[in-house]
Amino acid sequence: MRGVRRLNVKIGIPRSLFYFRFIPLWKTFFNFLGAEVVVSEATNKRILEEGVKACVDEACLPVKLFHGHVISLKDKADYIFIPRFTSISKNEYICPEFGGLPDMVRHTVKGLPPLIDTEINMRKSDKGAVKAAVETAAVLGLGAKVAKEALEAAVGDYRSFRSRELLYGPQFIRTAGGRGPGAGRPRIAVIGHSYNLYDEYISMDLIGKLDRLGYDAVTIEMVDERDINTYASLLTKPMFWNYGRNAFGAAAHLARSGKIDGMICVSSFGCGIDSMVCDLIERKIRRKYQIPFIMFTMDEHSGEAGFNTRLEAFIDMLYWRKRNEINVSAPGSYLYLRKGDAGRSRSGMRHSAVQQ
Repeated sequence: MRGVRRLNVKIGIPRSLFYFRFIPLWKTFFNFLGAEVVVSEATNKRILEEGVKACVDEACLPVKLFHGHVISLKDKADYIFIPRFTSISKNEYICPEFGGLPDMVRHTVKGLPPLIDTEINMRKSDKGAVKAAVETAAVLGLGAKVAKEALEAAVGDYRSFRSRELLYGPQFIRTAGGRGPGAGRPRIAVIGHSYNLYDEYISMDLIGKLDRLGYDAVTIEMVDERDINTYASLLTKPMFWNYGRNAFGAAAHLARSGKIDGMICVSSFGCGIDSMVCDLIERKIRRKYQIPFIMFTMDEHSGEAGFNTRLEAFIDMLYWRKRNEINVSAPGSYLYLRKGDAGRSRSGMRHSAVQQ
């Protein structure tokens, strides 16, 4: 194992929120320092119910779920890693609930081991990552030199992971090196937070269901950062949320590419950022591109019947439209037509009227 010495300490990492984005970095970092990483089990009904009971009612679903994962870890680790996220990109912020998450957990979950709640703030400079690494290592009694070495190794592993993620997308994440997108298979853009999409319990295995229905999911993680920035710059003013920029830029790029057959936007019940960003994306897609669009809102209810019905109906509509009426406007697009477009095909008007 890389590192200067073996620490007799276990670091607990909840399998929730930014776990799905940064676990390769975090695991390498702590392993390099000589600590053992313990990850909570995959989300299940018990974890969700315990999180809902422990958390305040006003919190969004992912935060409630995070509490459940912390509870499942509290007797299995010497420390629990809950970084205090402020920013992970220049001039942008993370949802403020992430900043207060360590305090929320500390005051609602009893009997916890010590929390490693180092602030991560890279709004002004990437040096914020170095500062966070040094402070985290200090909690374990280690110095700045080994902390910087551990961070360098972790960033290297993370970049390698991202390059594979960019190429293979959710199939890589789900199978840890499984097949990439299928040649010639239709593709659907799935826009949402990684902690919603890649948690199979909360997302009701959306990506897996698309796969079994014969479609490849294309997510934000599969879009190059340069393409995201190009299309995000078309907004009238900069988006100050990191996720908002990524989601809008990726959605606009994929729509413009002409290489997707439909778009699904996934949001969390109670998430203020989602409510704005998903609406912004929907308006953009319906006004400018003839791409079928649907939005799913995830909450703590686990019944799949309604979800499956809507998903299957959406897939049926994609198949029907592609086979029979490729010239028909996308569902709901008539609602956003300009006055000068009022003379468009009557078939498109009828189709939109049904959608209303």
